[in-house]
Amino acid sequence: MTAGSHHLRTRSDGGRAVEYPALPEPLPVAVYDNHTHLEIADGALPLDVHEHLERAASVGVAGAVQVGTDVATSRWSAEVAAREPRLLAAVALHPNEAPELEEAGTLDEALAAIDELAALPRVRAVGETGLDFFRTGDDGRDAQFRSFEAHIGIAKRHGVALQIHDRDAHDEVVATLRRVGAPERTVFHCFSGGEELARLAASEGWYCSFAGNVTFKNAGNLREALRVLPLDRILVETDAPYLTPVPLRGRPNAPYLVPHTVRFMAAELGADLAEFCGQLAANTERVYGSWREGLAASDELPGSA
Repeated sequence: MTAGSHHLRTRSDGGRAVEYPALPEPLPVAVYDNHTHLEIADGALPLDVHEHLERAASVGVAGAVQVGTDVATSRWSAEVAAREPRLLAAVALHPNEAPELEEAGTLDEALAAIDELAALPRVRAVGETGLDFFRTGDDGRDAQFRSFEAHIGIAKRHGVALQIHDRDAHDEVVATLRRVGAPERTVFHCFSGGEELARLAASEGWYCSFAGNVTFKNAGNLREALRVLPLDRILVETDAPYLTPVPLRGRPNAPYLVPHTVRFMAAELGADLAEFCGQLAANTERVYGSWREGLAASDELPGSA
């Protein structure tokens, strides 16, 4: 499997037959996209990994964390990151995968595969994992809890960050983290709470990562959360190809569009743009480590052919 034009999947809604937006104005200090899905094809002319990263570098986005959501995409993410200096990897089973795997009797096998991948030097996070009560009903919650707790253990065992998917499950996610014990570096990916959850996360030393939806008109709760967070607990992401920021909604998202979200966040906080970019970069490197370490010309991945 290569890092070129190959895509493991398309958007669940079939994708959008529209072009990617133009390049934004470059940022004055380089930042990182700490959560993206480059394995998903989108747009009339889908970009390959190299094109995504070249565009990102040209506008001040130095690198990204490529995130898996099942064994196949996690393995692909780890393989690409092992050879691409601008990518690190996160590996996990998405919470909505857990009930299906449990029903098939393969959840433990899948968790063991994630555990193996998490030991690789360019895998710097376990995620996205967590709880999603929007798409999963009551009958699937036990499997989600079991999977989430196993992922927390994997992250702590390998000393890597935890990226949390939290949808309609704020109280239960927090209770689980407190009961099991959160990893030292815990990130609420695509933060979806409000001021209360932001203050709680900051008090626990957790990070909140904001995607393009912080720019949406109806996302006042996200902007309230952003304003109460200490600057050293804030991260930025795309969750590409989803959540394209204003004014580009309806177009495919990509790491090179991070500058739109960063500029919006800086303006919302009344922060100097260059200083804010520097803070975001420092926060991201504190969570995931250096993008320059752990590269190998030919790593043999667990389970690879």
